[in-house]
Amino acid sequence: MLKKIYTSNAPEPIGQYSQAIRNNELIFLSGQIPINPKSNKIDSENISDQTQQVFKNIKEILNAANTSFNNVVKTTIFLTDLENFKIVNEIYSSYFNNDTPPARSTIEVSALPMNSLIEIEMIVCNEE
Repeated sequence: MLKKIYTSNAPEPIGQYSQAIRNNELIFLSGQIPINPKSNKIDSENISDQTQQVFKNIKEILNAANTSFNNVVKTTIFLTDLENFKIVNEIYSSYFNNDTPPARSTIEVSALPMNSLIEIEMIVCNEE
């Protein structure tokens, strides 16, 4: 049975999707861009700031799903410029266990919603 995951501590979806959906032990987080949930805007054009905001948003959604970064099994990172990979990777690495980091894909795209520089989606395996 599908269950919608929602928190007001992360940005409202800007389209027809949920912040996350639980299907048994799997949780699928929709791509998060660096929207500040208080202002409903992207507050910075800096990749470091944007990446930190994305992870803040993801953390709030994981909290709402009663899980954590420890249970993430797959991430996909979308960047508008792969030159930002090193900066993003440094921040990303601080959220995951070095012994068992999740599987990951990083893809350069031509554009993201609201002119974001980054978007991250995740799959989590968490027993209910």
